[in-house]
Amino acid sequence: MEILKHRHKTTSLRKKTAREKETKAASPGSDEDFSLAKTKKQSQGTKKRKAPLIDDDAESFDGQPPKKKRKRAPKAEPVYVIPDVERKETTFRGRLGYACLNTILRNKKPADEAVFCSRTCRIETIKKNGIEWVKDLGRRNIEDMLKIIEWNEENNIRFMRLSSEMFPFASHELYGYSLDYCAPILAEVGALANKYGHRLTVHPGQYTQLGSPRDSVIKASIRELEYHAQMLNLMGIGPDGVMIIHGGGVYGDKEAALARIRKTVEEDLPQDVRDRLVLENDELCYNAADLLPICEDLDIPLVFDYHHDALNPSSDLTPSEIIARTNVIFSRRGIKPKQHLSEPREGAVTVMERRAHADRCQRLPEALPDDMDLMIEAKDKEQAVLHLYRLYNLQPVIYASLRPPADIQTKETKGRKSHRKTRSNKAFASNADATVDALVSDD
Repeated sequence: MEILKHRHKTTSLRKKTAREKETKAASPGSDEDFSLAKTKKQSQGTKKRKAPLIDDDAESFDGQPPKKKRKRAPKAEPVYVIPDVERKETTFRGRLGYACLNTILRNKKPADEAVFCSRTCRIETIKKNGIEWVKDLGRRNIEDMLKIIEWNEENNIRFMRLSSEMFPFASHELYGYSLDYCAPILAEVGALANKYGHRLTVHPGQYTQLGSPRDSVIKASIRELEYHAQMLNLMGIGPDGVMIIHGGGVYGDKEAALARIRKTVEEDLPQDVRDRLVLENDELCYNAADLLPICEDLDIPLVFDYHHDALNPSSDLTPSEIIARTNVIFSRRGIKPKQHLSEPREGAVTVMERRAHADRCQRLPEALPDDMDLMIEAKDKEQAVLHLYRLYNLQPVIYASLRPPADIQTKETKGRKSHRKTRSNKAFASNADATVDALVSDD
């Protein structure tokens, strides 16, 4: 009897094992893949909208840090064909810079050797993993700046904008934190930049609105500026380390919004924030003529953006006149003048298309002073700077650092690449139009 029972158990076990093998073979991948596929199927129709990232170059890390894998040997770089450029002449001898991300270092293989400073996450991840987890992202971000500065020095680039995502959510009302925990690393980064004579600046995001009619928005904007000021202060960066912001929205009454900006700067900004603050003309709401009176009255420099001026010009002022007036403020404050340069993509027609930055700039502006710092706001980042170096023979270029330009540039801005008329795309377009209308409405 016992032998029969044992045989029955053995036969059942064999059948169960066979069924499991059949299930595995029918699944799309491993047990984990099958489970994920099942979960995904069950969760259809309950999609959650992801929180937007302020920084175009930010990358979200929403889970636990990946387990350490066996290190792979670095892949050999492909052989690039770099096209010749048509040489041009200029008297400009200032510094060219790029913003936030180095494409060569970011795209290093294997992926765990990539170097970048915009690791970020969502609030839900902070709730799940704790504040120390997100602070570690900030530590990894700032540590990578050491490698980026070294690369920049080797390639004669001595001007860079730091990512606003360097320390994720540091200015948040509930989950914000001091940067004191990273003070030694910040000091090391600042010392390296100062040693090489590199200029580091910041550009807090579009939600920094000092003229908002909502008190909560102004308070959040001030916290954001305080975070950036603390980062620069702990680095030991001098007065050239400015914080650039736009005027923001007009909220249906431009003069009232300008009055609120003036009041916030005069009454609410801490002195170390005000010492680094500069304003920039934008392409929708405030041109240079709108901002110059505040800048001159409050002794705040204006960073002139050529692309924005082309889209939203100051009717009674030429670029040369604007630059001359703002350079008086820069000089009085002991700050090196800086400007921004970008170009619309080829074939761009509508305002939304023309707002999008081209991969590279093909010319320096005629009104450009000989000795100042020019931030190149282009999608190809450091490659856009090296391209201008070659065009105008501004600096020696390491051939191995060059990458060819893309064959085709889309005219769509990031986040609007799909042409499919889905419900979500229609809703997005409608919301975007409403947002633009609310910002620029001046009735």
